[in-house]
Amino acid sequence: MKNIVIFASGSGTNAQNICEQFANHPNIKVAALFCNNPDAKVIERMKPFNVPVHVFNRTTFKNAQEFNALLNPYNPSLIILAGFLWLIPEYLVKQYPNKIINIHPALLPKYGGKGMYGHHVHEAVLAAKEKEHGITIHFVNEKYDDGATIFQAKFDVHPTFSLADIQAYISTLEMRHFPEAIKRVLAEY
Repeated sequence: MKNIVIFASGSGTNAQNICEQFANHPNIKVAALFCNNPDAKVIERMKPFNVPVHVFNRTTFKNAQEFNALLNPYNPSLIILAGFLWLIPEYLVKQYPNKIINIHPALLPKYGGKGMYGHHVHEAVLAAKEKEHGITIHFVNEKYDDGATIFQAKFDVHPTFSLADIQAYISTLEMRHFPEAIKRVLAEY
């Protein structure tokens, strides 16, 4: 069995989708959710799946020994960042080389980096009058949105698109492609 551990900070739509996709999978299991926001909606979304939830603070996250005591019992084959907003500490990147992946709501390298998430990205895309937009699924390194690309999907941005239009397209791409990318990465191990 290959265990997935999801890190999330917010509403949890991607985390829920991943749990739904792998609920009855014979070889892949969502073993736990780690959340840095005690008020995040993702915590409530995990209840129907009986996924253990760990809420942690920045001090715990930066302490390798303390955080590993929480994480290591789940023996993660892959750590999935699904709307997780903190930079991954170097110790964790080294401990799980090419085993931490993130989904970003832009065609990296455009519109990446600290503070570029959710509506901030989409507003920047609209302001720049980009002709295309999309998602990037990538490996995580010690920098925001800098790791090697695993997969990208894009769509044309029409001049009449609103923020809501952009968000709807991005959500559709995330729901369709993130679980498939996870399967492909796990198949390589």
